[in-house]
Amino acid sequence: MTDARPDDDAIETTMLRLVTERGADKTVCPTEVARALGGPHPDGWGPLMQPVRRIAVRLAHAGRIAILRKGKAVDPDDFRGVYRLSLPGSGAGSQSSV
Repeated sequence: MTDARPDDDAIETTMLRLVTERGADKTVCPTEVARALGGPHPDGWGPLMQPVRRIAVRLAHAGRIAILRKGKAVDPDDFRGVYRLSLPGSGAGSQSSV
C-alpha cells in the first residue's frame, strides 16, 4: 500500500513492545517484529529483516533485550542462523553462563 519503510525508532519501539508483552522467559521471533510493521506479505516484512537484526544487536548491547539461539543468550556481535528475542535475563543460559 505504502512505500514508506518504518524508521529505526518504529522498529525499536515495536521490538521492545513485543518482548515486553510476551513477558519473562518467553521469546519473540524477529519475523514477528517485521510482520507487525510490514504486514503479512513477504514483500512488506522481508526487507525489514536486516534492520530488525541491526536494531536487535544495538538493543542487546544496551542491555534492553537478549538475543537467544537454541534457548541461550548469544554474543550480539557473533551469532548466525535462527535467533529469538527476549527480555534481558530470560532464557536458559541468560546471564549466569554467558
